[in-house]
Amino acid sequence: MKIEWFEAYTPKELDRAQDMYGLVFPPDLMAFLSERHPLLHYDWRSDNEAIRTMLRWPYEGLLFDVENNSLWLPDWGNRPVTAKLRASALNEIVDAAPKLIPLCGHRYLPSDPAEADNPVFSVYQSDIIYYGTNLHEYIGRETHLPITVPVPAELKPIRFWSQFADRTFD
Repeated sequence: MKIEWFEAYTPKELDRAQDMYGLVFPPDLMAFLSERHPLLHYDWRSDNEAIRTMLRWPYEGLLFDVENNSLWLPDWGNRPVTAKLRASALNEIVDAAPKLIPLCGHRYLPSDPAEADNPVFSVYQSDIIYYGTNLHEYIGRETHLPITVPVPAELKPIRFWSQFADRTFD
């Protein structure tokens, strides 16, 4: 399989992307994007609409499950009685969680903690799973390239999002 690559981003382009979307790219993502990235991934120079859509995707998917599949976790407090109140409460809950940086499709890298080796998540409504132990393992697997950095022995827990991937609320 031949992988097509975008050219590397400049530091100015990466700073602009982070400012534009209110994100902090972890150092491993900064290093990767400073070298190159697969054509399948979002282009932080030009995919503004797609990136904004995918930044809203996790909230909108969870809201769908709140309204259609009775999702409401006990640690979120009492379930609000109206759809409008549930949407508002969920928005506050998701806003308090680490932001997810869209990589490709519904694959995300958490921005917090702002350190290397955060896991990659696949987010589809409340079906949230680990899709890579870290960015390098995920990229290696997706592109069929050798992984040149050590893969963590354990997945790093990410506040809020790991709760879904680990299903610690069942």
